[in-house]
Amino acid sequence: MSLLRDHDLARAFDHASHTYDSLTSLNPGHRGGLLRSARRLRLPGDGAGLHVLDLGCGTGASTAALLRAAPQARITAVDASAGMLRRALAKPWPARVSFLHLTAEEITAAGEEPFDAVFAAYLFRNVTDPDTLLRSVRALLRPGGRLAAHEYSLSGSRAHRALWTAVCRGFVVPAGTLTGDRALYRHLWHSVRDFDTAPAFAGRLARAGFTGVRVAPVAGWQTGIVHTFLARNGSPTPKEQNP
Repeated sequence: MSLLRDHDLARAFDHASHTYDSLTSLNPGHRGGLLRSARRLRLPGDGAGLHVLDLGCGTGASTAALLRAAPQARITAVDASAGMLRRALAKPWPARVSFLHLTAEEITAAGEEPFDAVFAAYLFRNVTDPDTLLRSVRALLRPGGRLAAHEYSLSGSRAHRALWTAVCRGFVVPAGTLTGDRALYRHLWHSVRDFDTAPAFAGRLARAGFTGVRVAPVAGWQTGIVHTFLARNGSPTPKEQNP
């Protein structure tokens, strides 16, 4: 199948937004995995004095994970889907959390100051040109700034690929069909299957100029299917090197 991209994908998420949280809640590793990845940013001082970008925030599950991992940080959350953002905005947030309706590419032109960290959940496999987006993310980060990408990216093992296909055929696509969003959840299946393996995406990060690239698995049934990718925009500051 041809994957959904850009405006078509945003419209599909708009339509699915009213059932998205209910469906993802059926995945026992969804919220826990996001929190684990957010904590792997290891932002100092509970994020006090830091500005963090949640890139592709959806209905706010990743934003909530960031808020738990860095409760003192100022968080700017952006998404291209107006429907998903409406769901996020309907939830209670402290004043230091703000939301913007922007594509990942548009945030670079929005005049925001350099960010101390970027968190991107389930984003890079959904964009037309991940290399260009990675370069844009580097431009958004201050020198030494941190990136954590929480992404469906298969390990490369045949067993993990077969498990992902079985889960999608047996549950994900049928559940999406019941809610009227079959095309979106078939996209989910194929976008993961066709995207970089975890080692390949780590290599893509390095080629984009990120340093200290590390890959960590997510626990539970998603092991080998979802990974946290950690990297920096250049070297850490002297303060970070000598805490």
